[in-house]
Amino acid sequence: MTGGTRPTGEKLRLAAIASIWVATAVLGLKLAAYWQTGSAALYSDALESIVNLVTALVALYAIHIAHQPADRRHQFGHHKAEYFSSVLEGVLIVVAALLILHEAYDALRSARTLTHLAAGLGLNAAATLLNAGWCAFLISWGRRQRSPALVADGWHLLTDVATSVGVLAGLGLAVLTGWHILDPLLAAFVALNIVWAGWRLVRESVGGLMDEAVAGEVAYRIRQVIAANAEGAIEAHDVRTRRAGHVTFIEFHLVVPGAMTVAASHAICDRLEAALAEAVPGGQVLIHVEPEKEAKRRVHPAL
Repeated sequence: MTGGTRPTGEKLRLAAIASIWVATAVLGLKLAAYWQTGSAALYSDALESIVNLVTALVALYAIHIAHQPADRRHQFGHHKAEYFSSVLEGVLIVVAALLILHEAYDALRSARTLTHLAAGLGLNAAATLLNAGWCAFLISWGRRQRSPALVADGWHLLTDVATSVGVLAGLGLAVLTGWHILDPLLAAFVALNIVWAGWRLVRESVGGLMDEAVAGEVAYRIRQVIAANAEGAIEAHDVRTRRAGHVTFIEFHLVVPGAMTVAASHAICDRLEAALAEAVPGGQVLIHVEPEKEAKRRVHPAL
């Protein structure tokens, strides 16, 4: 038996479209900052924003696919499509890091004169503030909507914000001290930082593709809900979970008395499905009803 709800795909699409506009605005500001100064560090920051724009476009497509209804060839839906977006984003981050390291190496080999630093830093600061506000929204709202693509986009932007702050502080120090070698060193630091972010995104997304179970606190909540709503049954056992994008699949065996009617056991299942759907947004529930001879222990209600 199945039950559960899914978040509104249209809201996720609008958020993904907004991410594209934000990424475009931030990219424009950061490119302007680089053209003003010729700084390798600001170039690295702008290059990361190009990745942001590309991945925002990929995330929009992934969300569109993930919310398509189940069809003959994909009978369990398309929920995992968002994980592919996250994996691609991680790979693109690593590619961007390699390009940044190349630029930093060139800057170390041939000293560059930085110009119009005040204007460049001001433009970069404006882009950083815009990114900070948007990434906070994406992470919090994406988690509530159970969208791996939006959360991944938010975490990437947070990394971008952190590195931008480091770049701004480092270039400010370079201006005060005259140590312009800080510029390529900062670019190399940005590259190493986003490599770590890319690895984290890939690792988390692969976990979803491999049908990783829900986190411990969610598993505990599921078991508590089952125990509180299994009145009339003998026990529930073999609770299993897996995540697929914004959907959590919950499966377990429910043991009922042998004399219980189908209608009565169905009523218990309906109650459990409704309670789990409320406790775990996006939950899809599958319950295997069994006679009492299948019980593993004589406790009511039990898990």
